[in-house]
Parts: sequence; C-alpha cells; structure tokens
Amino acid sequence: MIYFVATPIGNLKDISLRALEVLKAVDLIFCEDTRHSIKLLNAYEIKKPLFSCHKFNEREAAEKIISAHEEGKEIAVISDAGMPVISDPGNTVCVQLKERGVPYTVIPGANAFLSALILSALPSEKFAFLGFLPDKSGERERLLERYKNLDLTLCFHCAPQDVDRYISSIYSVFGERRACAVREITKLHEEAVSFNLSQGLTGEKRGEFVLIVEGAKEVKNPLCELTEKEHILHYISQGLDKKEAVKRAAKDRGVSKSELYKFSIDI
Repeated sequence: MIYFVATPIGNLKDISLRALEVLKAVDLIFCEDTRHSIKLLNAYEIKKPLFSCHKFNEREAAEKIISAHEEGKEIAVISDAGMPVISDPGNTVCVQLKERGVPYTVIPGANAFLSALILSALPSEKFAFLGFLPDKSGERERLLERYKNLDLTLCFHCAPQDVDRYISSIYSVFGERRACAVREITKLHEEAVSFNLSQGLTGEKRGEFVLIVEGAKEVKNPLCELTEKEHILHYISQGLDKKEAVKRAAKDRGVSKSELYKFSIDI
C-alpha cells in the first residue's frame, strides 16, 4: 500500500499513533526535503530509506513510487509539515496513481489552515482554501477578483515576506473586511492577530502565516424593501405579465410563487 501521511506542523508531538505505526512499518519514505524529515524520524527513532519528492521532481518520484509498489514494497509519502498535497507536493503523484489504478490511502493529521480557521474565530460554517497566491501583483489581483463576491470565509497560506503584499492586494480587490493573521501554529509563540484589511498587519513578520479573511456580505436586493404588491407592480411596469412578475418577485424574495400570488389578485 501507498500511504500519504500527515506530519506535525510545528510541535513534533502532533503526530498520530497510526502515522507512527505506518512510518515504522513501510519500506520506503518519500519526503519533500530529506534534511527536514530526518529530524522527525530521528525524534521517534525511525530509520528508513528516504527519497525526495518535491515540486521539481514529482513526476519522476511518482514513477519510482509506482515501481516500488509493483515490487511489493510499502511506501509512505510525507511533506515537510501537515498534509501532503495541500499546498505541498503530492498531487501529481495522486494523479499518476489514480490513472494507473494503483491503490493508495491517507493517514490524516495536522493541518495548518483548519487550525488557523478555528483560532481566527471568523465564520467556519462555509469556507474556501485558496493556498498561496501568485507572486505577480496583476495575476494575484485577477485571481482574487474571481472570489471577491463569495460569502465564504477565505483561507490563504502566506510566507512572511509576502504578508504585506497579500493584504494590500486583498484589500484593493475586496475592500474593507475583517481578517486574522495566524502564525507559529502549535509552537511556543503561536498567535492569532485580528485586524481590518484597511489597517494592515503591524509588527514583525516572522514564521509561516495563514491569513483568514471574512467572506463578502450578502447584498440585499433593494426591491425587497418594497411591499409585496409594490414589488410585483414594479415588474409589471417593466412590461412583464402578472404571472411572470409574481415569479420574478418571488425569486428576489426567496419565497414560493404561491406565497406572493395573493398580493396580485386585485392587480
């Protein structure tokens, strides 16, 4: 079997018993950076052959993983921190495995943006994870334009040197909104700083960040401020017949046509 294994995002104790069992049992481990992963493995006295699987060699790594699987070997795929594939290498490997009919599974665990969402206290019923934004400001703002009207809390990964640029771009496209910058998750200096986009984030930018930004406010249709009868008459004045006017007004108000019909009887 091939296992995609979540690893700690900061505190080395944030690894599951099952993840440790798998890492101890497999024959090979593919990791984003062997120099980084060896620290985790040494902490738990795990000694396994390590092979790199990063964004520059992922296709070749996928072939090696498939070959090892065909030889009957058990394989684990990990990234430097958190869930592999999520803003980390691994998706190309998943695609290759799926296309070739090679089975694989996931050993779940620590995840930075979900932890940050909780620490932000912003709405969590609906959210979207957008990962890292493009480096170029024009591309970044064009991408943000696609999401500015979503009434979902938005989550972004961000390197410390990009925090101010990200916030500036988000504000220029979204306008004023509440936000929270979360860093050093699970570590000694973990913090979640709430702010308004117009203010920007003050203080030194150190450590990997997750930016959480509230979603767009629902824009209420001004026609819904009219009475039910006035609403129907508005559409009739635009040339619609009564039946279609009732249908349109009902859609605006989010109610059934039958609920509005009684207001049209004497029109």
